[in-house]
Amino acid sequence: MRVAKIYLETTMFNYYFDKDRESHADTVKLFEEIKSNKYEAYTSTYVTDELNAADEPKRSQMLSLVKKYNIVVLRNNEEAELLADIYVNDGVIPVKYRYDGLHIAIAAIYDLDYIFSLNFQHINKLKTKMMTSNINIRQGYKPIYICSPMEVVEYEE
Repeated sequence: MRVAKIYLETTMFNYYFDKDRESHADTVKLFEEIKSNKYEAYTSTYVTDELNAADEPKRSQMLSLVKKYNIVVLRNNEEAELLADIYVNDGVIPVKYRYDGLHIAIAAIYDLDYIFSLNFQHINKLKTKMMTSNINIRQGYKPIYICSPMEVVEYEE
């Protein structure tokens, strides 16, 4: 069976260290499942750009997860920029939050299976899931499942 290819959006790196968040434990568990090769993990330079904007020491801590968990960083890409613009022009993602569209677009053009996000305002919400899937199909890409760690991590009974 093929290992699922997953994209980690910016919130995943943030919640890993935010122990006060309800989803912190599930986020850490997801990273551990990555380490055990349950998933092939990717992120992008769009994410690292956002992480680099954080204050120290959190910036370095979040960036260290890329190396610690062998996460592949996908490079910014004109094809992703164009697809993100379609998301914005079709009213899926507000222009002010275009970076959220870039996360979805980069995962689509690299043919990844899932996007993990705890951004429930613009990425992990029903409207975005439905509309980006329709746009991706229309543009010749497959739909991508957008989910949270809480939906997929497994704990031993």
